[in-house]
Formats: sequence, C-alpha cells, structure tokens
Amino acid sequence: MTTAAFDVIKIGIVSVSDRASTGVYEDKGLPALKDWLTRALKNPIEFEARLIPDEQLLISQALIELSDLKCALVLTTGGTGPALRDVTPEATLAVAHKEMPGFGEQMRQISLKFVPTAILSRQCAVVRGQTLIINLPGQPKSIQETLEGLRDAATGTSVMPGIFAAVPYCVDLIGGPYIETNDAVCKAFRPKSAIRQPVV
Repeated sequence: MTTAAFDVIKIGIVSVSDRASTGVYEDKGLPALKDWLTRALKNPIEFEARLIPDEQLLISQALIELSDLKCALVLTTGGTGPALRDVTPEATLAVAHKEMPGFGEQMRQISLKFVPTAILSRQCAVVRGQTLIINLPGQPKSIQETLEGLRDAATGTSVMPGIFAAVPYCVDLIGGPYIETNDAVCKAFRPKSAIRQPVV
C-alpha cells in the first residue's frame, strides 16, 4: 500500500507555556507531539503548530482557529495542573460542543502507575464541530505514555491501552478523515463494521 492510499489528516498541536513562548527555554512539547504522531500514523500529516502563553483567552482563540482550519484533531500540552496559571482545561471547555471525559480519566490512570500526584492533573477532551481536542501532560515522557499506553518490559505486549487507541474511531464518529495507525506504536480499535478495507 502506498502513502497515497491514506487520507491526509490535518492536526493542530499546541504547546502552552509562559516561559517557552517568550524564549526563556526551548519548547519540548511541540517536537514531542510531532515525533510521536509521525511514528504512530500511516496517514500523511499537515501540522498546524502553535506556541502560546498560559492565557485562557489566547488558548481558546487558538483552539477555535484550529477547528475553523478543519483540523480533525488538536492536541495541547501543558497548563493542566492546579497552579494559578494553569488554565488549559478551562480554555478547552469554554470552546466545547461536547465533553469526552473518558480521555482524561484514562490519562490519569496511566500516570498513576508512576506518580501519586497524577490525581492533580486536569486533562480533558472535547469535541468542537468536527474537531477532537485533547489536553495532554506537559512532559514528553508523559505525552508518549498517555498516548501510547503501557507495555510489559519483557514481552512488549500492551498492559494498559493509551488514549490514542480510541482517537481514530472518535474522529470517524464526528465526521473526520479515516486515521490509520502503525500497530507497532499504537493499535487503533474500531468495531468490525467501521473498519475500512485497505486500498491496493
């Protein structure tokens, strides 16, 4: 199968950080998102990247803009803790048409395997129009763990699915492009009736 057989998918990636957005330190969120998505998806990807400070209005404006640009998926990183400047969930919920609480619940379950402070994270996910918006953790390691899930160190088999396993079918249901994953990184789940036969 050639790359042309896969739908092109437009993905928004947003890193929320006061210090990175002003150049105090190098942003690591956007490169981590781009790297993981490039490895995980078979589809050609058009990225729309944004690096913005922890300002609720600016975050909401960026999410609306990316939705208007027909991004099927928008992933944010940063700004989801309890600190006063952490307002990404509020900005996300403010632009939502529907809430998708299962994504945040699963991310916290994964992170709790490593640190008890995972209960302080407030990641959420919403649908706006035909765009799925998901708040991810701020650290590249945590981004990968929550997207990809956890594997047994000895066998490499999945012991806890990551949230991305449910993303392609969710995008199907809201009228987006057909996302196909690289099973070695993250195996998407769809009901048999929703699986598209490969183009040869």
